Amino acid sequence: MSKVKVAVIGCGTIANSAHIPAYMANKEAEIKYFCDIIPERARHAVEQYGCGTAIVDYHDILHDPEIEAVSVCTPNNVHMQIATDFLRAGKHVLSEKPAARTYEEALQMQRVQHETGKVLNIGVVNRFHTSVNLIKEMIDRGDLGEVYHVVISFREHRSIPGIGGDFTTKAIAGGGVLIDWGVHYLDLVMYCLGDPQPKTVSGQAYSKLGKSIPDYTYTKMWAGPPVLDGTYDVEDFVSAFIRTEGPTFSLNGAWAQNIDEKETYIDFLGDKAGVRLIYGKEFKVYRVEHGILCTLIPKYNMEPMFQREIDAFLRCIRTGERLPSHIDNAVLTSKIMQAIYDSSQQGREIVFE
Repeated sequence: MSKVKVAVIGCGTIANSAHIPAYMANKEAEIKYFCDIIPERARHAVEQYGCGTAIVDYHDILHDPEIEAVSVCTPNNVHMQIATDFLRAGKHVLSEKPAARTYEEALQMQRVQHETGKVLNIGVVNRFHTSVNLIKEMIDRGDLGEVYHVVISFREHRSIPGIGGDFTTKAIAGGGVLIDWGVHYLDLVMYCLGDPQPKTVSGQAYSKLGKSIPDYTYTKMWAGPPVLDGTYDVEDFVSAFIRTEGPTFSLNGAWAQNIDEKETYIDFLGDKAGVRLIYGKEFKVYRVEHGILCTLIPKYNMEPMFQREIDAFLRCIRTGERLPSHIDNAVLTSKIMQAIYDSSQQGREIVFE
C-alpha cells in the first residue's frame, strides 16, 4: 500500500515538537508539503527533515490529488477556514486544539465534516494519553463507583505566553488561559466521563495581571519575548462551575496569579474511590479496602501521546475508524468554553435546553 501523503500547514512550535516528528516516525506517511506564511519557517522544515516542498499559501495545494491528509498547526483564528477548505477539497484533516476560537466556528467545522464525510479530528491529544485512558477504563468498569464531581486545576505563577502577541490577542486566539490550557483539561474530563451533555455553566474570566504589559513581572516566558506595545485583551484567570447530565465540574485556571505554586491536576471523586491525575503524568487512586484507607500508585509504560494521535489519524483514514477526537466529540468542549465566556460577559448562568 502506498504511503499517505501529508501537508503540514503551519510550521511553528506544535508542528515541530509534535506533528512533524510523529509523521516522520510513521512508515506509512510521507510529508509532501510544509506550509507557513513565514517563508523561512517552511524552508527550514524542508532542510531540517530532508523531505517535502516549502510553500507559503495553502490554497496552492488544495487540489493536489496526491495529498490525502493535512495537519493544521496554525493560530486559532484560521483553524476553521483552513480545515473547511481542505475538507471541501476532499482531504482528511487533523486540526490542532482548540477546534476554533468560538463555538459557532466549531459548529461550522462540524457541519462541513458532515457534508463531506471526510475525517476531521481535533488535536485534543490527551484522549491518546496512557494515564487518561487507564482512568477512563476504571470509570467505565465502575471502579470509582458513581463519579459525582470533578475538580480541575491548571494554575501557575507567572506563565503568560508571549504577552502582547498572538496568544494574548482575542481576535487571534479567541481567549486566554481557558482556550489555551483549559481546553485540554476540560476535554480529557469529558472523554473520561463519556462526553456528557452540559446542562448549565456559570463562570468568570479575569484579566488582571497582564493588563499592563510593561508592568508584567515574570521569571521566564514561553512563546516570548513580550511585545510591549502589543495587545492584551484575554483572561489570565478563570473560574467556573459546570453541571452536566453526569457529574458536576469545578474549574480554576491561571496563566498568572500571585501565588507561587503550580497546581495542575484533576480529581475524579467517586463514591467508591477517587483519582488524582497530575496533568501529563501519572495518577493515584484513593479507596477503602476492608476498612483500611489505601493509596494505589499504578506503574505502567507511558506511550508518547502525540505519536499515538498521529498513528491513529493515519489509520482511521484507511479503516474508517471513528476516533475519540472526532469533531462531534470535541465540539462539546467548545460549547462549554463558549458558555464560560458568555457567562462571564453576561454576569449570569448559561442554561442549555
